[in-house]
This record gives sequence, C-alpha cells and structure tokens, in this order.
Amino acid sequence: MENIFLSLGGSEILKDVSFHLRKGETGVILGASGSGKTTALRLILGLLKPDSGRVFVDGEDITDFSEEELLRVRARMGMVFQAGALFDSMTVGENVAYRLMEKGGFSAEETEEKVRRSLRFVGLEDSIDQMPSELSGGMKKRVAIARGIVASPAIMLYDEPTAGLDPLNSRNITNLIKRLKEEQGVTSVVVTHDIPLAFEVADYTAFLHDGAVCYIGGTEGLVKTGTECVREFIDHSGCADLARGERRDFADGGLR
Repeated sequence: MENIFLSLGGSEILKDVSFHLRKGETGVILGASGSGKTTALRLILGLLKPDSGRVFVDGEDITDFSEEELLRVRARMGMVFQAGALFDSMTVGENVAYRLMEKGGFSAEETEEKVRRSLRFVGLEDSIDQMPSELSGGMKKRVAIARGIVASPAIMLYDEPTAGLDPLNSRNITNLIKRLKEEQGVTSVVVTHDIPLAFEVADYTAFLHDGAVCYIGGTEGLVKTGTECVREFIDHSGCADLARGERRDFADGGLR
C-alpha cells in the first residue's frame, strides 16, 4: 500500500497510509477499534478502492483492476474473518470445501483429501461432520483458518483472529499463524489489537491511529517508541510489561 487516502461517507478513514511486506513475512496492523485496520484489509482484497494512492499484490498494481481481474488476485489469498463467517447450514467439511467448490475443477476425492488435510493442520479432522453450532468459538476460528488455507494460498489475511477467545484458544490461533509461515512460507497480514499476538507473529508492524500510521517497524521499536498514541495503547492494554523488554511466552503462559 503506497500513500493511501480513503474517505467513506464524508469521513476520512485512511490518511497517507503506506505498508509493505516481503514474501514469506507476517505483517501486523495494530490499533484501537475504528482506527482503519479492517479497511486496510478491504483495500488489499480490492473490495474498496482508495481515493488516491496505489495497492500492489505480488508486484501487480491492483488499484484499478476490474472485478474479473480481482477474482484472479483473490484466488491467491485466504481470508479469516473476525466472526469466523461459517455457514450455519453446512457441516464443518462443507464449510471448508466451499472455496474449492466455488473455484471448481476438483473431483469429489480431491476435494475431500484437501478438506481433510486442512482440518488435520488445524487439529479438527475429527470434526468434519459436525455443525458450526456444535463448535466452541476457538474451534470455529480454526475451521475458518482451514477454509482459508484449503486452496493453498500464498497470502493469508486475518481480521482480529483472537478476538473473543480465551488465552488457550488465542495461543492455538497464534501457533497456527506461525506454522503457516514456517512450514508453507505463507505471507500474512494480521489486523489486531492483541499486543501479545503481535509480538509472537510479527516481522513488521504498522500502528494506526485515527487512520494514520504513527509507527512502522519491528515490535522491539514499538515498545521503545516515544510516540504518545502507541505508548498510551500499550499502557492500557494490560501488556505494559512488554515495554520493559519482556515477551509473553505462549508455550507456558509466562513471561520471558
């Protein structure tokens, strides 16, 4: 994203926002609710077009792409929505298979194999015939990740993936994001206000405040910056210990 300005309904949502990632990196967009984080994801998906500035995906300028051209770009992406966005009338397996059915070109055997492989990756193969109503919030998020990765995307987008989850389920989601990078080389953009998640997964961080970038760089610099909006956010997040150079260890629930 280069020098993005965007207004919606007469309100300026993003103001001169620039953000970039190299292949295989995980970038985190941090900020409070209403800071413009989810809007940034919609721009990457081509669901919104900026008033000015350019959006590039894999070196392609998608800013003025047609819907047909955008479908080709989105085929290389997986998306995990904040609420999971599972279809209540479909089983877990059918939800995961939906992307493949929409894309077409796969036999029933190939579809089932890919669905089971994705569910196995998130530890839910045994839930393939369950309905979403039978799942916990954490399980729904893991199914959403399975659906996102079933078509082997090069890029994953996450909108508040740990929102509303307890610490154990948050850790499970965090570990899955890390595994996708380490084992499959997936490039990820994670929108969140979860400081511990950011510190666990981020190679690169942008902090949005009132639609503008007030910090950009690594997480170490994030906790050392004197920028007031960042310091205030960290101090009120319950993670002020990070500012003292400590980091939450999700493996044992402690600090190191």
